[in-house]
Amino acid sequence: MSRTSWTTKRDEKNRRIKNITHLMNGVILKKENIVEALESLLQPGDRVVLEGDNQKQASFLSTALTQVDAAKVNKLHMVMSSISRPDHLDIFEKGIAQKIDFSFSGPQSLRVAQMIEDGKLEVAGIHTYLELYGRLFIDLIPNVALVAADKADRFGNLYTGPNTEETPTIIEATAFKDGIVIVQVNEIVDELPRIDIPASWVDVIVEADQPYQLEALFTRDPKMITELQILIGMMTIRGVYEKHNVQSLNHGIGFNTAAIELLLPTYGEKLGLKGKIATNWVLNPHPTLIPAIESGWVETVHCFGGEVGMEAYCAARPDIFFTGRDGSLRSNRAFAQVAGQYAVDMFVGSTLQMDRNANSSTVVSGRLAGFGGAPNMGHDPHGRRHSSAAWLDLITSDDPLAQGRKLVVQTFETFQNGNTPVFVETLDAIEVAKQAKLATAPIMIYGNDVTHVVTEEGVAYIYKADGEEERRKALSAIAGVTSVGMESSSGAISSLREKGIVAYPEDLGIRRTDAKRSLLAAKNVQDLVEWSGGLYNPPSRFKNW
Repeated sequence: MSRTSWTTKRDEKNRRIKNITHLMNGVILKKENIVEALESLLQPGDRVVLEGDNQKQASFLSTALTQVDAAKVNKLHMVMSSISRPDHLDIFEKGIAQKIDFSFSGPQSLRVAQMIEDGKLEVAGIHTYLELYGRLFIDLIPNVALVAADKADRFGNLYTGPNTEETPTIIEATAFKDGIVIVQVNEIVDELPRIDIPASWVDVIVEADQPYQLEALFTRDPKMITELQILIGMMTIRGVYEKHNVQSLNHGIGFNTAAIELLLPTYGEKLGLKGKIATNWVLNPHPTLIPAIESGWVETVHCFGGEVGMEAYCAARPDIFFTGRDGSLRSNRAFAQVAGQYAVDMFVGSTLQMDRNANSSTVVSGRLAGFGGAPNMGHDPHGRRHSSAAWLDLITSDDPLAQGRKLVVQTFETFQNGNTPVFVETLDAIEVAKQAKLATAPIMIYGNDVTHVVTEEGVAYIYKADGEEERRKALSAIAGVTSVGMESSSGAISSLREKGIVAYPEDLGIRRTDAKRSLLAAKNVQDLVEWSGGLYNPPSRFKNW
């Protein structure tokens, strides 16, 4: 039987848009009409993408969505990068939404776990960012997108500014499959600084009652960096960056990587490593990278997103950052994830738990946090074909067809705050998967992708280990007084050190007593402001002067 129409999606979109023409002035919708418009544009069972990554939030639209009549709008299938706000879960409590695909839920991870247990939230899948973006074009194609931008003109063109992030990806997946694109903007202006998204991709513009929510997620106050983290940073620079000649990299979020960034202009300079390591980055504009930039260490930085207070600094450093003709940063989370997966030689991150096989997860008992982008950066992409010195240096075989390998480095202290061990016999993620009825355990980085683990005890070069048993012994040798570490013996440790599979500080020419805060290029946020020449304007909660 032949198909009668090939435009059913387009026809349905036009029908819904027609229902709100009386509320519209061109593409502009008054903010007081947003709930009525949503009730007309959304249908039960729709797949809805709500922009809410771990920094930028379509906060006005997410609040409005909680106010729709659940008798009219219900059983929505939400697709969200990050479950970051309480109202992201309120829609499930109210019966407006039923199912979700997401990547990260750090701020709401406890509530997510509880709602799953109570049967109020159905998790369809937990993804990496890039995986989720890809599925928007395959089997999670949106009916409606709710996104945020800085400005719009009266024609509907958008300026997304420094915090472009995932907006283009979400809009393109929706607009080119006859979905409805609704955008909250901070203001409507006559002329935009630049056009980031054309009006033909946009259906509804609403000027929000306040700017979209933006979190300073990647800001770390140097005064909080400990001497143990400095020691770990010194070992990582000497035992990984220098050893393998790593030039292109990504740093995960945290104080361990912040310490490394602040050690480059001091400890790294003393080692004569400027220009040899850490030159090309895919990274949010970390304030703790300012001293390295100002000291001439950094050549380029491509950003996933912006960072609150770094706007003027990035605009003033176009040789380093990707910027538009208007001067503002151009970020793109999807492109940065691709770069972090395939184009860089090393990922350095941290974790909350690691088992004896180097499998790691940030999902712990009672919290379903997800992954974010770490699994994209933190694995060895076998599709890579270009070579570099660092990539080739990890070849351990004489096979003429042997591939190089990406460095995947996990750095952490053996015990978290509260004396909770990071090394564990069994990851909590296994039990959490059972409770949440997930098909697989939510592992952030699988052990067979990890090449190096660095703790305050030393460095484990587990990529060099001969088999699973030797990998376990290497991890045990740097696991301290955790249950995993207590399995180690002095004889095994000596053998591993002789083979170069484990290195302690003294093996790297590092004295533990040298790990002092005086080595940090900046000791506090005020120092970072001074390094920036006053261009960095930190959020008020970080100002203590």
